[in-house]
Amino acid sequence: MARYILRRVLLALPALFGLVILTFVLSRVVPGDAAATLAGDAATPAQIADIRARYGLDRPIMEQAAIHVRQVLTGDFGRSIFSGRPVAEEIIQRLPATLELTFVALFLATVIGIPLGLLAALDHNGPIDHLVRLLSVGGLAIASFWLAIMLQLVFSMDLDVLPLRGRMDVALGQPARVTGSMLIDSLLAGRLDMFVDACRHLVLPAVTLALPGLATIARFTRSGVLETLQKDFVLYARAAGYGRVRLAAIYVLRNAVNVTVTQIGLLFGALISGAVAVEAVFDWPGLGTYAVQAILSADYKALLAVTLVVGVVYAVVNVAVDVVQALIDPRVAEEHR
Repeated sequence: MARYILRRVLLALPALFGLVILTFVLSRVVPGDAAATLAGDAATPAQIADIRARYGLDRPIMEQAAIHVRQVLTGDFGRSIFSGRPVAEEIIQRLPATLELTFVALFLATVIGIPLGLLAALDHNGPIDHLVRLLSVGGLAIASFWLAIMLQLVFSMDLDVLPLRGRMDVALGQPARVTGSMLIDSLLAGRLDMFVDACRHLVLPAVTLALPGLATIARFTRSGVLETLQKDFVLYARAAGYGRVRLAAIYVLRNAVNVTVTQIGLLFGALISGAVAVEAVFDWPGLGTYAVQAILSADYKALLAVTLVVGVVYAVVNVAVDVVQALIDPRVAEEHR
């Protein structure tokens, strides 16, 4: 298993290096002049040239690339062109909010999607199966920003049972920052009221973000269970008198969930990209809103840092998913020796 984990980590490194180079190249071919944007419409050519020299934008492209790679390897992303603050500090401040939202959404999609897919497969072509398939199609078809606004109108504006936006009620303050996650930090501070309030603020954005992933997980689980139900060992277990629930929960699901686990890793990237719209609607102070701000202000340093950090997190999650898959089915690790 240790060799398998090391192999997966080593395979991720070239992809991350390629991401560093690709994002740098794309930031240079995108139309627009970051120095001119920062200087403003009324800036003189001399002022624009001064800003370009200050941020190294006047150096040869290969020299800029070498500086960028060196900064990335040392964890130094420079200063934001827009705010003037170190980009690394802003990433550290905002990353926990995005990770908290994404992991809660992924958790909801998994714990709801897998049972739904299992029930749909066991009731093949029955009422539950048709209902789950309808929900799956709807979950993939509904736009996240529209769903977010509708949930706000119903549960925040009309019913007034859930907060409209933000991560925590201003009147409660915030727990001492340890991990950056409101859920974890409120528990570490022993503030159950803050924990409950953080959960209430998470409900609407997490449900909005989780719906497409839930639909995908339910569909793949249903497909995997239907395929596994046709295997010889399942037919033998049925003939031996195993109960339907025990057979499905212990034998069928474990053999059918491999494809679903792989999809969970792929979904993580989709959830992070989908978090951009969700964070904007719910005023969630994460990397999504920071990335939008960086794009609008042509802040290429911040944009490169966000892209790289998201790529690293995505790679780590996929390695973890591969390990979980190998634990569920040891044949996976054996095949990749």
